[in-house]
Amino acid sequence: MRDAAGIRGPFPGTVVADTTEDVRRRAAGGGRQVAVLPVGSFEQHGPYLPLATDTLVACAVAGAIAAAHPVHLLPPVTISCSHEHAAWPGTVSISAATLHAVVRDIAASLRRSGVAALVLVNGHGGNYVLGNVVQEASARGERAALFPAAEDWEAARLRAGVTTSLLTDMHAGEIETSVLLHAHPEQVRPGYENADLVADDRRHLLSLGMSAYTDSGVIGRPSLASAEKGEKLLASLVDSFGAYFALLTRESEGAAEGTPGGERG
Repeated sequence: MRDAAGIRGPFPGTVVADTTEDVRRRAAGGGRQVAVLPVGSFEQHGPYLPLATDTLVACAVAGAIAAAHPVHLLPPVTISCSHEHAAWPGTVSISAATLHAVVRDIAASLRRSGVAALVLVNGHGGNYVLGNVVQEASARGERAALFPAAEDWEAARLRAGVTTSLLTDMHAGEIETSVLLHAHPEQVRPGYENADLVADDRRHLLSLGMSAYTDSGVIGRPSLASAEKGEKLLASLVDSFGAYFALLTRESEGAAEGTPGGERG
């Protein structure tokens, strides 16, 4: 729906509907509690996907996880580190230090309430600092993980029949458009069918920003997207999350081979 100013929203499914009693019941089930925090962004995604795309993707992944695992689902962080998209109107960023502090404060608050483990479900590849947050937390003996890792995205890509490689599918491409066609089809506007752009050599991205590689803001092949692929992507990520949940809830503290953690670039 649009209001009188032509603004779409709000987005369904991005705010948690739990009561405090719901959380109490989960805690009474025994075992170590795991919180899941979606981290998105507010940045351009071409002319056909909303600025909140990364938040919607992170919430879709986190919501699917919560439907399959007894986790404490948190509302999303909706503005993050989108500085490379500053050339487009509507993009809003905070500093890496601010995002680091926000996530660390959330983790500390959770621990005070008895939730010992935190998974960051990252929807924006530019949130590099989240990897440092998890590294530092783990070094302090806290339980934390960053999800999905590149390997999780690659497994999901293959399972869903996504044609575009993770390198090529950089922004507003086949994967993100497919997830939104499945989870929020009303938010996908016409135009993605003819918006393909490949720019695999992006070695100066951090220095020059996205505008050096794309006029539209798109890098990838959104024309190949489908709701069916989006559904399969989410199903694969839910399956991959099982290893993270097992790692964070097990009793032993020893190092695990193949400890999960990472993100899609």
